[in-house]
Amino acid sequence: MPKFTYKFSIEAPDKDTAQRKMSALATLAKKLSLKELETTADVLANKPVKAKVARKMLSTL
Repeated sequence: MPKFTYKFSIEAPDKDTAQRKMSALATLAKKLSLKELETTADVLANKPVKAKVARKMLSTL
């Protein structure tokens, strides 16, 4: 599969945190389908109750 490169900025308190966020985003992009990524983005952007539940579930891992 071809690879595409993008440049964008990540807000973070320091470089290490920014690199860790980028690594996590890259893993999500590799492991989730387009539909799963779009659904996740929609929930986080537009459905605060579902986003809160998801965040709570993730924090217990």
